[in-house]
Amino acid sequence: MPAKIRQDDRVLVIAGKDRGKRGQVRAMVTKTDRVLVEGVNIIKRHQRARSQGQSSQIIEREAPIHISNVMLIDPNNDKPTRVTFRRREDGSLVRVGKSSGEDIE
Repeated sequence: MPAKIRQDDRVLVIAGKDRGKRGQVRAMVTKTDRVLVEGVNIIKRHQRARSQGQSSQIIEREAPIHISNVMLIDPNNDKPTRVTFRRREDGSLVRVGKSSGEDIE
């Protein structure tokens, strides 16, 4: 079965500390069913100085969140929607937004 959420989709976070935020999917981690969403789930990493001239620093970056905690935003009406699939005449599958009933591509 193809993925309901793909890279470069706009999603809404529906659970967790960043609930209500919107962002674009930067990357997919299919092995653990996680997505990396732009501007969501920011973590701080303490980095030690690697060389003599470099100083220690705190780096903020995005951490992946589980795919069940995000919901696709339908590009047709800009609202969060569930996703289903429909088979075209040529046999290929296309994603369909449940709220609008229109194809997502």
